[in-house]
Amino acid sequence: MTSYLIRNASLLGGEATDLLLRDGLIEAVAAGGTLSAGDAEVIEAEGLVALPGLVDPHTHLREPGREDAETVETGTRAAAKGGYTAVAAMANSLPVADTAGVVEQVWGLGRESGWVDVHPVGAVTVGLEGKALAELGAMAESRAQVRMFSDDGHCVSDPVLMRRALEYVKAYDGVVAQHAQEPRLTEGAQMNEGIVSAELGLPGWPAVAEEAIIARDVLLTEHVGSRLHVCHVSTAGSVEILRWAKARGVNVTAEVTPHHLLLTDELVRDYDPVYKVNPPLRTAADVEALRAAVADGTIDCIGTDHAPHPTEAKECEWAAAAMGMTGLETALPVVQHALVDTGLITWEDVARIMSATPATIARMEGQGRPLAAGEPANVTLVDPSATTVVNPDTHATKGRNSPYRGMSLPGAVSHVFFQGKQTVRGSELVHSSTAAKAEA
Repeated sequence: MTSYLIRNASLLGGEATDLLLRDGLIEAVAAGGTLSAGDAEVIEAEGLVALPGLVDPHTHLREPGREDAETVETGTRAAAKGGYTAVAAMANSLPVADTAGVVEQVWGLGRESGWVDVHPVGAVTVGLEGKALAELGAMAESRAQVRMFSDDGHCVSDPVLMRRALEYVKAYDGVVAQHAQEPRLTEGAQMNEGIVSAELGLPGWPAVAEEAIIARDVLLTEHVGSRLHVCHVSTAGSVEILRWAKARGVNVTAEVTPHHLLLTDELVRDYDPVYKVNPPLRTAADVEALRAAVADGTIDCIGTDHAPHPTEAKECEWAAAAMGMTGLETALPVVQHALVDTGLITWEDVARIMSATPATIARMEGQGRPLAAGEPANVTLVDPSATTVVNPDTHATKGRNSPYRGMSLPGAVSHVFFQGKQTVRGSELVHSSTAAKAEA
């Protein structure tokens, strides 16, 4: 395995620092320019910010069954290009990841691809149908060691089932990740319910449909003493409920997507289906509340909700279009634009919300660790001074449904090291990545 000396990187946006990577670990960390290269390949990193490898708690890899939209191979290539070294793969594949066999298949495909760690998320209910609990224990005890369970794309709307799931996962130190959407309040919904939906005549998705489920679930979580994670929070009201629950000591965490930190429902006025997503784009006031909630810690982490679709599922009339946006390869630039460059958070905060905290929530061992001697060599180098014009046609994901096409975003992922092996160099994938495959 090649050794690397990263020289003069800005550690978490701070002092110039050298990092020596050898045998899959960070062997040494010292002041910039003080470590000897020896037999290591030198990476000149002056002006680059060194972060722990990013961790996405919410990715759709589509395989098995929807390989036309994405595969584990293409999705993890996209993750690597975005600066990630680990992703949590949601359960809405075909077949659904509701058995030990399916989660082990996804886990195995991740090992074979070798670009990032793939941690399968197990379904909460059989077939995501909300009628009976899935094989939670079998998935937890499988080779995939599932610790996060979610019916994402569907809400576990039955309060009895949700209570039982919260009770069951306690035995495995697991967490239920809820897609908060009251189904009766969102039947036929096409976008955020508000002024724009009224003017366009599109059925609305009211904020209360999200907020009501979060309110119910934090109370259930407190009652049974379990762990709850709220997926893709999108409204100011949800933030207030989470703030109240945390003040009560409820063990609840929450994520926000990059697109909910930047885009608003005003974009829907052109009926471009690239902006159709669940939960929908909300108002500017919601965006501001979400940004503030990340800054004050009410929202714990960033989850991309990377949702690739075939072209025909997006390039059609609005009502027939699939919901979802790609996000792995643009997440860090959007976070820099919305949060870092606005002064709301620092690069040290980025390491917390995009690496350490999501790894802790999903119980991903070896990920989200500090950049310190003896830790796994999962390292991302970012050039914060770069500017990128987003072109989805050049992305590694199969999906072309990026809402940022043509937009200039700050920052670029320059280099990525996964378990000490370089997966990205000069913002491009290292295609000799048979050398980057994870140890069997």
